[in-house]
Parts: sequence; C-alpha cells; structure tokens
Amino acid sequence: MAAHPGTDANPLRVAIIGSGPSGFYAAEQLQKQEDRSIQLDMFERLPTPFGLVRGGVAPDHPKIKSVTRVYDRIAAHPDFRFFGNVTFGADITHDDLTRHYHQIIYATGAQTDRRLGIPGEDLPGSHAATEFVAWYNGHPDYRDLTFDLSQERAAVVGNGNVAMDVARILAKTYEELRETDIADYALEALRHSQVRAIYVLGRRGPAQAAFTNPELKELGDLADADVIVAPDEVELDPLSREWLMTTADRNAERNVQTLMRYASSGDRDKSRRIYLRFLVSPTQIFGRDHVEALRIVKNELYRRDDGTLRPRQTGAFETLPVGLVFRSIGYQAVPLPGVPFDHFADVIPNERGRVIDLDRREPIPGEYAVGWIKRGPTGIIGTNKPDAQETVQVMLEDQDAGRMLQPENPERGAMERLLAVRKPDYVTYKDWQTLDEIEVRRGQEAGRPRVKFTRVEEILNALAAYRGRAQGQDGH
Repeated sequence: MAAHPGTDANPLRVAIIGSGPSGFYAAEQLQKQEDRSIQLDMFERLPTPFGLVRGGVAPDHPKIKSVTRVYDRIAAHPDFRFFGNVTFGADITHDDLTRHYHQIIYATGAQTDRRLGIPGEDLPGSHAATEFVAWYNGHPDYRDLTFDLSQERAAVVGNGNVAMDVARILAKTYEELRETDIADYALEALRHSQVRAIYVLGRRGPAQAAFTNPELKELGDLADADVIVAPDEVELDPLSREWLMTTADRNAERNVQTLMRYASSGDRDKSRRIYLRFLVSPTQIFGRDHVEALRIVKNELYRRDDGTLRPRQTGAFETLPVGLVFRSIGYQAVPLPGVPFDHFADVIPNERGRVIDLDRREPIPGEYAVGWIKRGPTGIIGTNKPDAQETVQVMLEDQDAGRMLQPENPERGAMERLLAVRKPDYVTYKDWQTLDEIEVRRGQEAGRPRVKFTRVEEILNALAAYRGRAQGQDGH
C-alpha cells in the first residue's frame, strides 16, 4: 500500500498554472509546510515569469518590480520547478495534470479588459488600456500593435492606477522614459508622440477616485506636463462630504487634498497637459474611419438603498475632440479549457479557493484557484498573499481528509518526459535567470536599466546561443 501523499516516500505533487504573484505566493505557503513533502511544478505560457509584475507594472516603477527577488527565493527551493513557454490547453491539458498531480492551482489572473459597451468603441484609435500597457512593457502578444501617436489629444476612461499609468507614460518626456525599462520600440514611438492633451475621465467624484495618492501626486512631478483640475469639478457635493467624514479611508482624504492643490495651482505653461475630470461617463465615440471625438455625459451621485454612492446621468452632454481613446475600467478573466468558469462573475467558481462544479454545486477534488481568477481583478500585488494563504489552508485540509486527485503517474520525472516530446523548447527557471542577465547587460550597453526581449523566438534564440557558447567553453 502506497504511503499517504505528502511523505518523503510519496511526495504531494502540485501543479500551479500561471507564474504571477498569486502563483508564487501559493508556492511559498506550500513550501512553509515543513511537516509535508511537497513538490511544485509551475507552468507559464510565456518564456518569462512574473505575470503583470513584468508585463503590467509601469516601467517607471522599479521599486514595485523588486518583489521579484522574493519570487527568486521561492523558485530556488529544490522541490520547485518552472516550465515556461508551455501553454495550458495546448502543450499540456487538464487531463495531463490530473494524471500527474494530486492538486492543481489555477493562478492565471485576468488577461483581457472590460469593454465600455458604447457606439464607436471599435473604431481605429480606440484601445484597451491593458493592450497599451502590455505594448509598452514589451509583452510578446502585444508588441506588434500600433497606436496613432500623431494625434494631439487622447482620453483615458477610468481613474484607477492603470489609467494613471497610461496618462503618465503618454505625458513623460523621452529623457524621463529612457531611464526606465520600457520596451525599446515603445520608447522610440513615444519619442515622436504628438499627444499634448490627455483627459482622464472618472464616472464618480474626486472623493471616490480609485487611484492611490502616490500615483496622483506623481503626476505633479512630471518634467513637461501640467495637471489641470477644474475647481468646480473637485468641489465635493453634500453626499461626498458626508462620505468623506464618515466612511472614506485616508487615501480618499489625501486624494481630495491633492486634487484641490492642483485646482489652485493653475497652468504652468508646460507643453503637455493632463486634465483630470470627474463625474463624467463616455456615451459615444465619433469618427468616420478613426476616432475623432468622444461624447461624455455629466453625472451626479446618489445614495443607493445599501448606502453606497453611485453615479447617474444628468442629461448634460459634452464632446471632447480626441483622436485616441483608452478604456481602463478593469481587467477581465478568460476561461481555461476543461475548467469551470462563471461567466457572470468572470472568475473560476470557488469557495475559499476550492473550485466548484457549477452543475453539482460541489467542490471538485484537488482543484483550486488563487488571485484574480479566484476573486476578480481587485487589490494590489500584496493582496495576493492572504488570498494564497486562504487557498493553501483549504488545500491542506483536503489533503488531510484525502480529498485529492488520484494521479496514475505522480512520479516527478514523468512531466519532464512528457514535455520533452510535446514542448522540447520549454524554459526552466535557470534559463529565465540567464535571460534576465542578458537583458540587464543589454540595458547597461544602452545606458538603460534593461532592454527586454519582446518576441518568444528572440528569447529562445538568445537562450540557444548562450547554451551554444557555454558548451563551446566546456570543450564539447
């Protein structure tokens, strides 16, 4: 009789699909279980790890990216393996995982964006902010997109941190951007950008804005861009004043103070301007064969029965002459092949991380979710840590109760043999560390922190060339 999974004789085999923060934090929690033998295999569609930390965090926010040092430590554990350039649903399937692992964690995040649902949204010049962010960060899926930066005016719909990132990158000078690890092709395109006015549009009031205060204050430090806030739009209505005094957190208070300071400082005659607008919603994008204007409606706040403040349209319209529109109203998850998906909530249906069969309304043994695919696209990088703790806790409970998958072949070498046939050019964590060194060295040669590879074939060729040199030096 085989030993219970989790012993040295029969290690618990866990697959993690996705290599963003939530996947790494789940791995870290499992590694802390010193009384159990747990072997972790992480699978990632791209050759590079870290998800939105590499492909979504703004290039001018290097401190946020330093969290990857924690992930390096997690990956250094002898019972951890990384399989990059491996696509779930193609290179490996749900059935493959159930044959080789006792437990599966889905940590795939939210890869697409929410739509505005207004006429003209699909005109050329109307884009998802997520696509623009991925483009300037060098994501291989988006590096060949083009954005018409010959336009003089752009609108960013939304007022969370991603909207602020988009506005800030559009407003920065070439010299400011050159100090970052922004993709080299994006740096060159933005160098010639003609965008001079950027409207950031929030449907609720200044007190309810979703951006954090450091992001807001950062706009005031740009070398050649003014922040313009109309005094009447930052003036709080009675409901917002009451909400700010009774319910709001310190971030909301700081935001209002900062916005009032911008409203009183006026125009400093810089060449670019960021207009922060509040209580407005887009209703239509106009244009014949390209975006030419955006119609917005003025909103007012009202209190719902549950006490929350919501915007509603007043019937007062305005038209902004813009040639670019970026929608930034939230990320949206996509279904995974063979895995339940709640199309209403846009998450994998789950209870505390246990994946739920939607027909039977019962947990599926051995399958779990963490991060945005579990709870929706909310929170910051650190929010994924307690989220992962919750999921790992129920995983351990299920292991103790014997509620696991019963894999036919949990032997550790089986997955390597499978991928050697299916995906022989998979990327290991050691390969990633090599690539990381090459990118940093390329950056040093260009006087920048890093120059990224932005195509999968470039990454694989660089690694192959490195291996060839290393073998030559060894005399093989």
